Amino acid sequence: MSRRPVTLFTGQWADMPIDELAAKAGQWGYDGLELACWGDHFNVRQAVTDPGYAKRQRALLERHGLGVWAISNHLAGQAVCDVPLDHRHRDVLPPHVWGDGEPEGVRARAADEMADTARAAAALGVTRVNGFTGSSIWYMLAGFPPVSAETIDAGFDDFVERWTPILDVFQAEGVVFGLEIHPAEIAYDYWTTERTLAAMQHPAFGINFDPSHLHWQQVDPVAFLEGHGGRVTHVHCKDATRRLDGRNGIIASHLPFGDPRRGWDFRTVGRGGIDWEEIMRALNRIGYDGPLSVEWEDVGLDRETAAPEALRYVRSVAAEASDRQFDAAFSATR
Repeated sequence: MSRRPVTLFTGQWADMPIDELAAKAGQWGYDGLELACWGDHFNVRQAVTDPGYAKRQRALLERHGLGVWAISNHLAGQAVCDVPLDHRHRDVLPPHVWGDGEPEGVRARAADEMADTARAAAALGVTRVNGFTGSSIWYMLAGFPPVSAETIDAGFDDFVERWTPILDVFQAEGVVFGLEIHPAEIAYDYWTTERTLAAMQHPAFGINFDPSHLHWQQVDPVAFLEGHGGRVTHVHCKDATRRLDGRNGIIASHLPFGDPRRGWDFRTVGRGGIDWEEIMRALNRIGYDGPLSVEWEDVGLDRETAAPEALRYVRSVAAEASDRQFDAAFSATR
């Protein structure tokens, strides 16, 4: 058995009213929900302006036998550092964050929204917020036209400058921010994570570990945990598969999820190529005792089939390590 709660991340269910989703999750047997800050699942503005809002959201979950240990605000976080800012951001940001669309104004309002997310989390009684940071240099990844080392340095400096005041609010509220290591962020693989953690040593900054984003890049998630596990504040359970057949590539060719010409795709946990047994053992070794949050992004499997199946799978592999050596019995006093 594991003492770590198994939760369902609600981001990909935001079209479903939270009361309906909570009822389903409770019936499936989840311990709780990781609430997304979009749809009607958790509203940051309401949480910081209406003293009773967070209590009502928690009470709603409790009616279905559910707890909450984390909230996530990927959408606003993405706009804090991103270059360029364009129609893609407009389509996912709250209107009060997008405003007139002037880039620096959007970034400033996104930063304010993330600071308020820390306050909202504290009002809800949780100590973890997960999300994205955005990046001013991700779009330069291909390296042409040539990118100087000074330009990359400036990108990391920009991240530190924009996120430090936000993280100061997180620290004041007793909340930590877990960056989901992911392409399009300031940290997306092992080495960019190492550089990000060296640049941002703020005590309120950590990692939301999702091995699916590492696996498709051919980065070993266990090696990642062995190197950076001490900064992991939260875990997403999502799988991925690679189809590198000589024609398909890991950049995915602008093809939609589910297209067989893609070199990789997300899968329901347990249905892809990730070795979850080794990941769970690594989490035991680093002493991680936080939530294990199931995330559905599998276009090949209906989400209401995937969610209860994923819960059963995670529980089957999430056992904690033994507290004794098996050979201790050999030398027991007769």
